This record gives sequence, structure tokens and C-alpha cells, in this order.
Amino acid sequence: MDGDGFQEYRRRATDGAENQGWKDADNAVLDENGNDVPAPKALCELQGYVYDAWRRMAAMYDALGRADQARALREKAHDLHRRFNATFWDEDAQFYALCLDPEKRRVMSVSSNPGHLLWSGIVPPERAAAVARRLMAEDMFSGWGVRTLSADHPAYNPHDYQIGAVWPHDNGLIAIGLAQYSFRTEAARIAAGLIAAGERFMLNRLPEVFAGTSRAESPFPVQYRGANVPQAWAAGSVFSLLHALMGTWVDAKSHTILTDPYLPDWLPELTLADFSVRKQKVDLRVFRHDRETCIEILGGEGVKLVRQPFATAVDYC
Repeated sequence: MDGDGFQEYRRRATDGAENQGWKDADNAVLDENGNDVPAPKALCELQGYVYDAWRRMAAMYDALGRADQARALREKAHDLHRRFNATFWDEDAQFYALCLDPEKRRVMSVSSNPGHLLWSGIVPPERAAAVARRLMAEDMFSGWGVRTLSADHPAYNPHDYQIGAVWPHDNGLIAIGLAQYSFRTEAARIAAGLIAAGERFMLNRLPEVFAGTSRAESPFPVQYRGANVPQAWAAGSVFSLLHALMGTWVDAKSHTILTDPYLPDWLPELTLADFSVRKQKVDLRVFRHDRETCIEILGGEGVKLVRQPFATAVDYC
């Protein structure tokens, strides 16, 4: 809005959405004292989304032979990466700001939003451990999943929509981000928590959202009143968790499955049926052997399987 290169939002209609990130509740963006952050505001994860989109589009331009456009987008992404990390990172907190307020002040409320930064790849490798450690701290990780807001925040409410509750889809993206930066154990902890929660809901369905109450204090996750069940992006989180554990993606051009699976102790084996590689479908079997995670293709002619560190996915272009 003001030409500083960061994505910002402000509603125009009096009855429009006050917040326009994935957290769209009116009270979803609060400062350190629990007050609403006025608009325009620049959420941290929006910058990551744009960074990731530019890099992905650059890869598409490469595939189309449009090298100049690919180069231009990579240069924009590189510049955003530099400016974002200079502006949003707080050295004292060793964490990213939730957002910038209208005065360009960093709002340091600890939330799940910076987990999406790992997913987008905008976090430098040397800062990823600090982000992972903060997200998995006791005030953030309930045992069932990462809370939307720290339990130490003055406005924290485990039964409020986006200031303390746990969202499966939010956690699915965080798990992928952790895995991409080689924090496979932490990603598996999130998967274990969500799967355990799903087992305790009716029909094993993950709801849209559930309370951020501590698993140490309650043997079951608390239902959020009015949560959508089933809900598409909650169901989609299961595939995000699977991706975080399997570390698998496809190079369709070469008919190659690139993979870096990691199965924790509680999941000794899984089989993924009808995995698509262009027009072919194969089954993938992943299993633990001693302390190593192994993977094999069951059937499928002409499909190659290549072990490649999942961490390289964040640098794919």
C-alpha cells in the first residue's frame, strides 16, 4: 500500500473482513498486550506466500523457456527475502514478528503464523532452529498440535477460534515446513498429536478446529463448539502430514519420485496406494528397518525412485 514492498491489507467496506490472512477472525491479530492491531497491517506469512509464489512461477517460466521472466521473478524473490529477514526478524526474541503495524513496528505476539514461513522457504537455514524450537515450546505445542497463540499471551484463550485453539490445516503446513528444514522429529510430533486427536473424534474425523487445552491435563481433545466436521482443509491436513513424513515429491518430466522418508517409532510401516507419476500409478511401501526408514516401489514400469534430502525442497528453484 505504501510502496515498501510488503503485502499489507485494510478493509474498504465497513462490514468487510477486518483480517485477511488465513486467520480471519476480528480478534486474530493482537499486539503484545492483547489489543487489536490497527490496519493497514503486514502479516508475516503473507510475505512468505508471495516469496514462494514468485519462485514457483519462476520454475514454470523456466519450463516454458521464458528465461528472462524467470530471472526477473527470482530477483524479486531474492530482494523480498533480504528485506523481509531484515525487517521481521527480532534478534532478542529469536523469532519473527506476527506482523508490522501501521507505524512499521514489529508486533511480537508469539503465534503459529511464523510456522508458515518455514513452509514457504523464506527462513534462512541459520534461523530455522530457533523458529522450530519456539513453535514446539510448551506454551505453543499443546500435545495435540501447535496453538494459534502462545498460552503465555495475555489474550490467550484455548477455546477461542484463533487466539489459542488448534487448527489441523495450520499444523499440516507447519509440519511440512519443519520437515523441509530437516526437523523431522518435530514434524513427527505434530503428526502424532493430530492423529491421536483424530482417533478421539467421532468417525476419526479431524474437525476444522479444536481447543488448545493441554494434552498433559486432559486425555482427550476438547471439541470446539460449532466447528465444521467434516471440513476440507482439515481433511487435507492428513495429506500434509503424510507429505512431511514421506518427504516425497515428483519430477514428472523424468518420471522420477524424489523421496526422503522418515518414519518415527510409533509408525513402523505405511503403504501409499495409487501414487501418480504423470499417467502412471504406483504403490509405495515405506517401512522402518532398525533405525533406518526404507522405501520401495510396488509395481510400476519406468518410474524411478531417487533418495534426495527433503531439505533441498526448500531450494528447488
